[in-house]
Amino acid sequence: MSDTSRSDSPISDSPANRLILSQTLEQVAPSPTLAMTQRAREMKAQGRDVLGLSAGEPDFDTPAHINAAAINAIEEGETRYTAVDGIPALKTAICAKFKRDNGLDYAPDQVVASTGGKYVLYAALMATLNSGNEVIVPAPYWVSYPDMVKLAGGTPVIVPAPASQGFVMSPDQLAAAITPKTRWLILNSPSNPTGAVYTADQLNGLAEVLRAHPHVWVMADDIYEHITFDVGFETLAAIAPDLKDRILIVNGASKAYAMTGWRLGFGAGPQPLIKAMTKMIGQSTGNPSSITQHAGVAALNGDHTFLDGWRSAYRRRRDLVVAAMNDIAGIECAVPQGAFYVYPSCEGVLGRTLNGKTIHTDLDFADGLLEAEGVAVVPGTAFGLSPHFRISYATSDEVLTEACARIARYCAG
Repeated sequence: MSDTSRSDSPISDSPANRLILSQTLEQVAPSPTLAMTQRAREMKAQGRDVLGLSAGEPDFDTPAHINAAAINAIEEGETRYTAVDGIPALKTAICAKFKRDNGLDYAPDQVVASTGGKYVLYAALMATLNSGNEVIVPAPYWVSYPDMVKLAGGTPVIVPAPASQGFVMSPDQLAAAITPKTRWLILNSPSNPTGAVYTADQLNGLAEVLRAHPHVWVMADDIYEHITFDVGFETLAAIAPDLKDRILIVNGASKAYAMTGWRLGFGAGPQPLIKAMTKMIGQSTGNPSSITQHAGVAALNGDHTFLDGWRSAYRRRRDLVVAAMNDIAGIECAVPQGAFYVYPSCEGVLGRTLNGKTIHTDLDFADGLLEAEGVAVVPGTAFGLSPHFRISYATSDEVLTEACARIARYCAG
């Protein structure tokens, strides 16, 4: 007789399916954003009229000169294994990007390319965390941060940063969260899911705390660097150069160049850390696609004027959605300063009965909205701060207008 209380119990009692899952994996949840996006796809396949506002993906096409570089790479036979951490031309382009955009000097052995920014984060955590190490994660957070920490054997320490403080963590909160076990602080600006952007003054405040705790490193996730409104982008290594030797900057091609499916991320940091991450990558994914790397060179070195048009479109869409959300009784929506998300509060509709279902949580709200009106959003519980929901406005004005009308109709009951 099997002992179903054991953590190493099989996922099925069938002799053909007695797969034993890792205890570490059992602590990890599937990505909520990917789950909601997949659910929307399945409903569409069943013939439902579904509007997807859950995916964090630009709706623009990859610029033509980047596509041309990839095609040329194929035609020139650049289709074989490369160095694990990226071809020399790409690493040179990454170094030039940091100098041009951030005023930061890095040598090629201080940068690494990988299969998406997500894997740069994961490789760094896997290369540095031991059991018992803690990682400070301000909430709302990108959904994968806590679970990646758990997979690497660490413990996520969640620090709530609510709308009342602009969705940014204060220096006092950081100081209170640091312990002798703290290994990393993960700092995402502009933020997914809120669009909040840390100012130079706010970063300076955090830097002052970090100076008193030299054992704490910083993972600066700057993936939305090129999508800001009304404010300039600042990265901690430039604001506090004395801390640069314990900062890993994580960035990539997905958001700025509409290259989500190409899978190209990169990181910059101290050479010993980059070396350790490269070792991790060499025993897991190996090099990023050789074709993608050549496209990445064209993206980083090429024309960037298209970003002005994209930012204008994002700003227009942001304003459309924020205005529509704030016109709905029970919904409150702050104006984000970057990325392409809004993070409205649905606290004002909790306790109501909408479409025959009482709404107790933001998860109830998101589920009910998808079933009743065919609008896919991601509940705030996925990002560690409720009761909110995330809307991605990286889609057309027409879709956003219709989706906002449906959300209003749903909230009207």
